[in-house]
Amino acid sequence: MRYKFCAHCGAALAPSEAFAPQQCAVCGTWHFHNSKPCAGALVIQNKKVLLAQRGVEPFKGFWDIPGGFLEAGEHPEAGAVRELLEETGLEIRLNGLLGMYMDTYGEGNFYTLNVYYVAEVVSGTPRATDDVAKLEWFALDELPNEFAFEHEYRVMEDLKTCLFKK
Repeated sequence: MRYKFCAHCGAALAPSEAFAPQQCAVCGTWHFHNSKPCAGALVIQNKKVLLAQRGVEPFKGFWDIPGGFLEAGEHPEAGAVRELLEETGLEIRLNGLLGMYMDTYGEGNFYTLNVYYVAEVVSGTPRATDDVAKLEWFALDELPNEFAFEHEYRVMEDLKTCLFKK
């Protein structure tokens, strides 16, 4: 992704390589293409993980870990709890950090930094809301074949390792 105009003064920016920082020739402002922060949670219940089928593009119909983009200044823990409530109707308790994973979004338009937690249900009944078409519980040895984002395959392997160590 390249910016076309300076966010500070509005001048046209010279083209650059994809994701390379761009400096405005008029005012000198630098424009960086940082990864967008995201957070989500792997809710575990009865040895199964709750996954969401995407109801919107990109990757509509593919399976996804509930979560999403952080709001400005939002801590990843708060973002994961908020996103799970928005997408599943569940209030959750985070039990620990699983890991952080890099990926791209959509057709590679920008990078994401995805922070995932292992969680449990505190209250509520799962219901697909927001941009989710369907929710389903999956045993870790019977996961779906098509995840929306490439990093989610690694997340699932790490989750299996984490849970089977205990």
